[in-house]
Amino acid sequence: MAKIEPTVASPAETSMPTTVTPAPSYGTPVIVGGSATESAPVTEPRQLDQLSRIEEKAARIEEKFARYEAVLTRAEASLERSAHKVDAAAGTMDFAAIRGEIAALRDRVDATPRAATLFTTAIVTAVLTVVLTILVLRFGVPGLMPRLLP
Repeated sequence: MAKIEPTVASPAETSMPTTVTPAPSYGTPVIVGGSATESAPVTEPRQLDQLSRIEEKAARIEEKFARYEAVLTRAEASLERSAHKVDAAAGTMDFAAIRGEIAALRDRVDATPRAATLFTTAIVTAVLTVVLTILVLRFGVPGLMPRLLP
């Protein structure tokens, strides 16, 4: 079906003088030459069909606009809720405190003795234990244990 575009006759094409008046709605009286007459509806069925198609298209466009507006409103509300959740989550996580705790833990780990220190401590402890045991056996402990080795 071919689209029919509305046409408007120019003032040069009409034989009667024209005056510009606001477009009346159907059924309202129009004063022409001093007498009130009922405005005649458009007589051509093509023009009526064309007008009804234009009105239908305008209604569909308005419906689409309303749907898009509702979708955008819901999206905006969802985005705002998400932003509030992110703000709340960021507020509960104190990154500076976590960073401080990790630094303190790292300092404690660095302060613990390593393998070389532990082996040295074990050797020194063993040597001192042997020396003290020999001294106790040789000289005894006064008041507790007599001398066992001559």
